[in-house]
Amino acid sequence: MAVVWVMFGALIVAARDRKRLAEIGGVATRFGLDSLLARLGLGGGGGGEAAEPLSRRTRLALEALGPTFVKLGQILSTRSDLLPPDWIAELEQLQSAAPTLDFEILRPAVEAALGGRPEDVFAEFEVMPLAAASIAQVHRATLQSGAQVVVKIRRPGIRPQMEADLRLIGELVRTAERSSAEVRRYRPQELVRQLTEAVLAELDFTAEGRNAERFAANFAKRPAVVIPAIYWDFTSETVLVQDYLDGVAPTEARALIEAGLSPRDLAEVGAKAVLDMILVHGLFHADPHPGNLRAMPGGRLGLLDFGMVGQVSPRRRTELVGFVQSLVSGDAQRMGEILATWTEGADVSTERITQGAERLIGRHGQGEIDLPAIVADMMALMRQERVAAPPDLVLILKALVTIEGVLSRVDPDFDLVSAMSGAWKSALFAGASPDAVRDRLIGLLLDLSALRDDLPRLVRAASKRLTSPEAEPPRDLATAAAVRSAGMWIAGGLVLASLILGGVIWLTASAV
Repeated sequence: MAVVWVMFGALIVAARDRKRLAEIGGVATRFGLDSLLARLGLGGGGGGEAAEPLSRRTRLALEALGPTFVKLGQILSTRSDLLPPDWIAELEQLQSAAPTLDFEILRPAVEAALGGRPEDVFAEFEVMPLAAASIAQVHRATLQSGAQVVVKIRRPGIRPQMEADLRLIGELVRTAERSSAEVRRYRPQELVRQLTEAVLAELDFTAEGRNAERFAANFAKRPAVVIPAIYWDFTSETVLVQDYLDGVAPTEARALIEAGLSPRDLAEVGAKAVLDMILVHGLFHADPHPGNLRAMPGGRLGLLDFGMVGQVSPRRRTELVGFVQSLVSGDAQRMGEILATWTEGADVSTERITQGAERLIGRHGQGEIDLPAIVADMMALMRQERVAAPPDLVLILKALVTIEGVLSRVDPDFDLVSAMSGAWKSALFAGASPDAVRDRLIGLLLDLSALRDDLPRLVRAASKRLTSPEAEPPRDLATAAAVRSAGMWIAGGLVLASLILGGVIWLTASAV
C-alpha cells in the first residue's frame, strides 16, 4: 500500500473520497504501476520489473477501477499524438461492456423514475436485458400505443462513484503538473476537461435525449438517416425511452444481402451523413462504431447512442477541408500552415513543421489516400515533437477514421477522403440560408456604419505600421499565415466597405 500513502502525501483529499483513493492505490499496487506513477511525478518507484508490459498492466488496472477509468482509457486510446502504437493498441481493447444486473436490483430506481411499475406503465416490458454497459442497461418494451421502444436504465449508485473519480483524477493531474515539466507540456488539464464533459453527459440521459433531437432536426430532410424518437413522458436523468430501430449492423455482409440492401448505397448514405455532420451541421456523432449503426429497410441508416457527441467550429471546419485539399493537391506549404495552427502555442520550430508537412505529402499525397495511415503519421509527428493536438480535432479525426473503417467494410471500394475533397462547397456554404445571409449582411452593414468615421485613420495607422523599418517579420508559419490572411481580408474588406458605403451615400442622396 506504499502507493496509497505517496498519493496521500501529494494530495489534500476530502474525507468522502479517501476510501475511493485507497481503492485506486490498492489497484495501482496490485498491477505494479509504481514506475508509471513515478514517471508522472506521483511518487512510486521501485518494485522491479513485472512480467507483463506496462501498457497491458495499465489497461487491466483501468478495467478494474471501473467506468470512469475505462472512459479515461478510451479517450487516451484516441491520443496517438501522446502515446506510442503499442499503448494505443492495448487501450483500444477497453470496452464498456459489463455483466448484466438482475432487473430486481434496478426496479426501485426505475419505478421512482417512471412513477409506477414498468409492467403497468408499458403494455409489455422485458425484464431480460437486451444489452449491458458499464453505465447503463437496456431493456425492450412496448408502449400502450403499440410503439416498440428500448428503455435505457442507469446503474444504481454509479453517479457518486464517477463524480468522486473525476475529483481524484483532477487532483492527480494537478499534482503531476506541479511535479513534472514534461507532463505540463502535454496540457493534461484539457484531457481531464474532455473526460469530465464526456462522463457527465453520459450520466444524464436527458442530455442524450436532447442530442438525439438535435440530430433529428438536422436530418429532418434526409429520410435515409433515421434518428430514434425520444419519449419524454418516460425519460429522466436515469431512464431514457426511445424508438427501437429494427435493423442489422452494417458490417454484417450476409445479413445485408439477405435483407436486400445495397452495400454501396448504404456506404454513400453513411458518408453523406458524416460529412454533413462535420462540414455542415457542426455537430457529429463521436462514436460511430458498428454497434451504434443500423442498416434498415429501404436503404436507410439508423444512428444510436448520442451520449457522446462533438462540435466543429467554422474555423476547424475550414482547416479540415484545407488539410484534405492540400494533401490531394500536394501543397506542402498550405499543409504546413495548417499544422502550425494545430500546434499553436507549442514550442515547435517552423522548419520542423514544414519538414513534417513535406514528409506527409511525400508519403500520402500521391494516388489513393489512406485516411487512417495519414492520421497515424500526423499524430506520430506531433508525438515526435512532443506536442498535444487540440482535443476537439482529435475527436473529429477519431470519428472520421472510425466511420471510414466501418464504411470500407461495408463497401471495399469506398473512399472517404475523395468524398471529403469534393465537399468543400458544403463547408463553404454551411448555414447559408437566405435568412442567415440576410442577418450576416445586416450585421456587416451595422459594423461598417460604426467603422465609417474611424476607417481613414485606421488605414493610415495600419499602412504606417506595416511599412515601418522597425516592423519585425513573422517568426513562424502560423503567424505568417495569419498576417497574410489578415492582409487579404483587410484589403478585400476595404474595397467592400468602400462599395457599400458609396452605395449607401448614393441611395441617401437619391432619396433626398
